[in-house]
Amino acid sequence: MVEDFSRSLSMFSRKISLSLLLLFFGTHISLAQSAVKAQTPPATTAKTLCPAQLEASINTVINRPLFSRARWGILVKNLAATQTLYSHDAEKYFTPASNTKLFTTSAALKHLGANFRIRTSVYQDSEGILRVVGRGDPSFKDAQLTALAKQLRQQGLTQVNELIADDSYFQGDVVPSSWQWEDVQADYGAPVNSLILNENAVELTAIPQSVGQPLQLRWDDPTQAYQWRVVNNSVTTEKDEPGAVAVSRDLKGAVLYVQGQLAVNSPPNTTGIAVFDPTQNFLRHLRQSLAIEGITVKQTSIAMGSINAREVAVVESPPLSDLIKETNLNSNNLFAEALLRSLANNQPLAKNQSTIDLGLQVMTDTLTKLGVDSNSYKLVDGSGISRKNLITPAALVQILQAMATAPEANIFRDSLPVAAVSGSLINRFRDTPAAGIVQAKTGTLMGVVTLSGYVNSPQYEPLAFSIMVNQSEQPVTNIRQAIDEVVVLLAQLRRC
Repeated sequence: MVEDFSRSLSMFSRKISLSLLLLFFGTHISLAQSAVKAQTPPATTAKTLCPAQLEASINTVINRPLFSRARWGILVKNLAATQTLYSHDAEKYFTPASNTKLFTTSAALKHLGANFRIRTSVYQDSEGILRVVGRGDPSFKDAQLTALAKQLRQQGLTQVNELIADDSYFQGDVVPSSWQWEDVQADYGAPVNSLILNENAVELTAIPQSVGQPLQLRWDDPTQAYQWRVVNNSVTTEKDEPGAVAVSRDLKGAVLYVQGQLAVNSPPNTTGIAVFDPTQNFLRHLRQSLAIEGITVKQTSIAMGSINAREVAVVESPPLSDLIKETNLNSNNLFAEALLRSLANNQPLAKNQSTIDLGLQVMTDTLTKLGVDSNSYKLVDGSGISRKNLITPAALVQILQAMATAPEANIFRDSLPVAAVSGSLINRFRDTPAAGIVQAKTGTLMGVVTLSGYVNSPQYEPLAFSIMVNQSEQPVTNIRQAIDEVVVLLAQLRRC
């Protein structure tokens, strides 16, 4: 029912499990676009379309009885001009879903620069105490832990009196308070702290056993078995029987409930789960990496360390140009949230101000300088998971126009999915005039479908567009198909 997740497709293959989770609980979240494949828009009889015909053609799509209860917001403009080709409620607020990421990534590019990197450091003091300091690198994985451990071993270190995890760089809640409970249980809603490891998510795989037996549960990270209490109410059923597995978390702590069934001949079912305590998870894995390199650790703790310590090991993230590509191309929520907090970038926090608050302030200041009207949007997160986000189609087009003429234009465009080619658009617009010439950011929550980006038609001027649908009871595939029909119309424009 939903797409646009904020998670890397290369890390998790969880399409089946999350769609089943939605079936059980009716959640509305952001998932990878490929989790729900859109239908290809019906073939249009006309090969080209004159601008004068555009309004009537779009109205025919959005005014179908099917969408009588839905709210549509659309704005289409010539990229390099002020001419409006089509507008419908373009100044009104809509829930944007993952179109929010266009704000986060454009502000990050302008404020931090394409070559900005996020540094993870290890400091040592005279008493043999090591302090690892994270600064919210969303790309940090086990390989980077190994790199830190090897650097320390190469310096002759064999014993650590105390290993401190300093998770204080980001201040405030690790999960925005406006996110819904269904979101924060799953990997696409993982907590965002200063010490991120493996996107703060793990996989739990359910495997059929003998008929009548509970499904076998297997963690991709075996240490997770000691971090959770699992209540397994699943069962293995007869051959070829329909199956579904749902995994949910207890409100009170690290308790997982597994429900559902799989046929004895069914393939395993994998679910992505947010880690319960990301800082402890990081510290536990770092201690293991040190042990593999022959470095023993007497004790561990979570605290701020000495300011007089010296840096003895460091790992840097890929450049921001790569980070925003992952954010937009695969609609990665954790990357977007980390980048929002990175906008604060060592700036002092005011009293009772969180890093998110400061990041949003920096975002607004940065986008205002770009010419984006600050009254045309109200954001509370960087990914679009929150339903408190409000954006107008006009604001999205303003961002697209501004970034198209910025020095970072090519980097920004390269981060966007291409119709029928890449990212969250790889399964859309195939065998249509839009294939290969549309670059756009997707967005979906329950009752919300959005698409904003560029049309690079060989027969017409480049366009910037935003299409937002809210409050629809229709299946996502129906709404997405109609949006795609509108975009195909834009791809068919010609001068006449």
